[in-house]
Amino acid sequence: MLKELCQKMFSRSLWVYHANSGGCNGCDIEVLNVLTPFYDAERFGIKLVGSPRHADVMLCQGPVLRPTAQALKRAYEAMPAPKLVFAIGSCAGGGGIWYDMYNVLGPIEKVIPVNFYIPGCPPRPEAILFGIAVATGRLDKKVAPVQFKQVEFPVPRYHPEDLREEDGMVVYEKLEKV
Repeated sequence: MLKELCQKMFSRSLWVYHANSGGCNGCDIEVLNVLTPFYDAERFGIKLVGSPRHADVMLCQGPVLRPTAQALKRAYEAMPAPKLVFAIGSCAGGGGIWYDMYNVLGPIEKVIPVNFYIPGCPPRPEAILFGIAVATGRLDKKVAPVQFKQVEFPVPRYHPEDLREEDGMVVYEKLEKV
């Protein structure tokens, strides 16, 4: 249902507001890199705006800190509905390496509702662009097929009587009782 809503509501262009709630600025640099002419996010209709009042999407980076929690919440409330929130990076998704610090409240979802997560530390610009394009229905999600393979151990695991010497090396040797 969210996919159809995104395709209908955000079919033309996305105006994004870039919000860092406190982090190492690695994800900040990658988000700003997406918006440069090299990656050309405007071909998907993605444009950076300076005010949350003009934004359709909020791109959040970093864990939520105690001093920035209220500002992040006010910025979210200033956005007109319908609105989307992307948590970009491992800090925004789970607190990152600062998850247990005294001034860190945790991931972005503790303060504002998050619609989509783009993992990585920091995520590559291609991943950010692909995540936004897939979430808004501009591109189809491509997933590689998963194949499971049983791991074969060269040594039997639970039957020591089956172990033997191979090429002069003792694979397993029972300890004698002393």
